[in-house]
Amino acid sequence: MSYSVGKVAGLAGVSVRTLHHYDEIGLLVPSERSHAGHRRYGDADLDRLQQILFYRELGFPLEEVAVLLDDPDADPREHLRRQHELLRSRIRRLQKMAAAVEHAMEARKMGINLTPEEKFEVFGDNDPDQYAEETQQRWGDTEAYRESQRRTASYTKEDWLRIKEEGEEWGRRFAAQMDSGEGPQSEAAMDLAEEHRQQICRNFYECPYEMHTCLGEMYVADERFTAYYEAIKPGMAGHLRDAIVANAARHA
Repeated sequence: MSYSVGKVAGLAGVSVRTLHHYDEIGLLVPSERSHAGHRRYGDADLDRLQQILFYRELGFPLEEVAVLLDDPDADPREHLRRQHELLRSRIRRLQKMAAAVEHAMEARKMGINLTPEEKFEVFGDNDPDQYAEETQQRWGDTEAYRESQRRTASYTKEDWLRIKEEGEEWGRRFAAQMDSGEGPQSEAAMDLAEEHRQQICRNFYECPYEMHTCLGEMYVADERFTAYYEAIKPGMAGHLRDAIVANAARHA
């Protein structure tokens, strides 16, 4: 059975002009001609066209495709094995690319609209994107999460640097309060806990005292938060949690 050039073009999803070009360069010469001289393609021609399109999809230039297909020692099964491995390799690359795009999408959702260099400048090794999916899963249905997304979506690098500087300056003063020997129930400690709460309200979402108390418990229950505060000063996570609880109680 043979097929016209138009039929083959439709089956393969290529243009008639492409098939004419393949014929002209000797890459795919139809095995038959009609009485009127029109190209007619047989099953073997379609098999070869499939191989050509496979290699083209994988980025091989036409000259190299011709060499591969015209190799007298080549086993047709070897072509398939090679193409299969090349396709698997390409799939792995595309999966990595897809993961990178998804990562960028999550970053957009988190409002971290910075270049990699800017993110490193602002956050250092504490890349906020790494917890984006977990954050959405845990709090995505809350108004606080949605409010945080709305606010941070427009933040620039300067905004994030300002927030970072505020946090670092607060951390130095809270560490100094701990060094003073006064406990977490002292006025100074509670005032700093209140300032911590206000920073959240000002920069991210409204944080009532009950929610702030829950955050304080998380600072000692989640080792990642604990490590963040302990890096500022050993014992800070627990001290802050107790100061937050005391501050909430005095505002009850």
